[in-house]
Amino acid sequence: MPVAALALLLCFTIAIGNMEDGRNAESLRQLEEAIHRSCIACYATEGIYPPDIAYLQDRYGLQVDEEHYIVHYEIFAPNMMPDVTVLEK
Repeated sequence: MPVAALALLLCFTIAIGNMEDGRNAESLRQLEEAIHRSCIACYATEGIYPPDIAYLQDRYGLQVDEEHYIVHYEIFAPNMMPDVTVLEK
């Protein structure tokens, strides 16, 4: 009986870990989408893509949890969509 309880506890622990991994992946995806939407809004309003993330935070209300995420934002030209990558710290 104790072995069955241990196996059940192990399965429960693994399930919780998998749930958390899925939630983290979804948070990364949502942040990346929010950045893209803000870039498009900026382009539609101003005719240029934002020069950096701080520009989006100041003017378009974008919020980035910098304690948990790293945002790589690379712009090639003011009229080309920037390359955005969001990573978990």
